[in-house]
Amino acid sequence: MKKLLVPTDFSTEAENAVKVAAQLAKKHNCELILLHMLELPLNQLSTGGDTPADLPEAVFFMKLAHKEFEKILDKDYLKDITVHEAVDFNEISKGILETCKNHDVDLIVMGSHGAEGLKELFIGSTTEKVVRTSNTPVLVIKNEHDNFDIKEFVFASDFKNDNKETYVQAVKLANLFEAKIHLLNVNTPSNFTTTAASKVRMRDFIANSTFDNYTINIYNDETIEKGILNFSRIIDADLIGISTHGRQGIAHFLNGSISEDLVNHAKRPVITFKI
Repeated sequence: MKKLLVPTDFSTEAENAVKVAAQLAKKHNCELILLHMLELPLNQLSTGGDTPADLPEAVFFMKLAHKEFEKILDKDYLKDITVHEAVDFNEISKGILETCKNHDVDLIVMGSHGAEGLKELFIGSTTEKVVRTSNTPVLVIKNEHDNFDIKEFVFASDFKNDNKETYVQAVKLANLFEAKIHLLNVNTPSNFTTTAASKVRMRDFIANSTFDNYTINIYNDETIEKGILNFSRIIDADLIGISTHGRQGIAHFLNGSISEDLVNHAKRPVITFKI
């Protein structure tokens, strides 16, 4: 892990993510990229052949962003860390994904306050969009962490073959933190599997892995999301990991996404891995 990307709108939630990323950077000798996106209605502005960055409106907001960056870079928690600031003109989630691709980012660290009710249904958050579409793992931070250390790591899955690559990523993270992985399969009334069958599937799933610091858990609950949240609360997990299929359009609307629901509702950090 060499490069961490932290998108920021200079809010408290974003700063919580910067603080966690700073701790990771110091511990693992990483570079930080702090990214601020300017969503200007460029199609309504007269460019006269100028690039977006040359427009008076863009120059004004870039100067404001630079002042905010100066405040952040002066923070004690960023001392002795290589930090790159970036301002881009794009739809926020698209800009984040392009930055990851262009700079070979290993992990996105994002702050989020979640969304509820109609806002969650009709609007969604930038974090949700990134979680849904990013090929780079996304670590979502809800609260301030004075000491971000992962020892109890829940990896929730249906343990089917298309998730195996995400488990490889989870193991790399667990090794990085010297954490224990709690493999979790949630049984629901509408999707029930016996404990014996679940354990066989889970053991087959990890059969080719040499990682041995794990537990196998089957938990029954009303929904998969509730099961993950309740199990994580019971063991006081430091982090919840889950795979996302990256559904979009009507398929996403009809099927929803457990990973996005967790990002919205979990009180503890969540990391997502794209299948």
